[in-house]
Amino acid sequence: MKKKMVMCTSIPEPELSKIKEYCDIDIAGELKHGRGNAVEEVTREECKGYEIVVLGDEYAGADTLNEWIASGMKFIGVAKGTPVTVDNETLKAAGVPLTYTPGRNAVAVAEYCIGLMIAATRQLAQAVAGLLKGDHLGDPVDDIYNVPDVKNVVWGPLDEKHPYTDYGIGFELYGKKLGLAGFGAIGREVAQRALAFGMEILAYDPYLPAEVIEKTGARAVDLDTMLSESDIVSIHLPVLDSTRNIVNKDWFSKMKPTAYVINTARAAVIDQKDFVEALENKTIAGAGLDVYWQEPIPANHPLLKMKNVTCSPHMAGLTTDVDAWSGRKMAQNVLAYLEGNDLPFVWKR
Repeated sequence: MKKKMVMCTSIPEPELSKIKEYCDIDIAGELKHGRGNAVEEVTREECKGYEIVVLGDEYAGADTLNEWIASGMKFIGVAKGTPVTVDNETLKAAGVPLTYTPGRNAVAVAEYCIGLMIAATRQLAQAVAGLLKGDHLGDPVDDIYNVPDVKNVVWGPLDEKHPYTDYGIGFELYGKKLGLAGFGAIGREVAQRALAFGMEILAYDPYLPAEVIEKTGARAVDLDTMLSESDIVSIHLPVLDSTRNIVNKDWFSKMKPTAYVINTARAAVIDQKDFVEALENKTIAGAGLDVYWQEPIPANHPLLKMKNVTCSPHMAGLTTDVDAWSGRKMAQNVLAYLEGNDLPFVWKR
């Protein structure tokens, strides 16, 4: 007899067909109702009575999990890099391991992170927004196709309308030092791409041996060295009791006044008040941010009005490819369970 499995997130072929050899599969949660349309009460009922439960972004608190466990759940997977949407303490008490999909969006975030570094240090977003608002433009002309014969076309003159006057001139990534706070899956992907830009990588991660870090071409350093030498500090830390607000005025005071902070991780690791003050007081030069303490970011947040801050609306991990990467990793978990092998990706926190 086949096992019963319920799936709230997609698993691609050919992995899905292999799982179907072992399981009868039903669809629930966001996979059935659409993103953002599956509240916990609905998911709780739809996923009850299955041995194997695979979630995406759905929430499952203690009451939900206890109902599933009582109805026969023996395997649960959450297709996320940090499965904090599920109460793991309840699962631990029941002896049910929580499987997840680490690094599923590591490439997406790493590529975005490099883009955010360029956008922030070269004032790209501000310059684009300025043109759209009408700043730094020439006077209207009668015929835009009647182009003067000028060999050296430049944006000038260098007056009050010039973008350099408004934003200043940024710096190249080539030859600069990139500090990585955290050297997990995403940090390593960022390092690989930054090395291709000709950057020197200073990695701070007290949980990794120096030889593991330095095999990648990065340099393992202590926190003070990373902060004091880096031209850009990119945050790649999870939110734990030990990391909440860890990036604070002590960090900023040790950084170069010309340095930028990039955050594509979680805002909670940065002390919000200290960060705003460091940017306002020019303790650091600027920042590129994709995550905030409240989302959507409040319309009156001071960061939105700072010319030295580039903001984007939590998009780094979103690509058309991420679901497939995530589904393949989850399939590894499910197939390992079905075949009686060790689970490859188990959340330990």
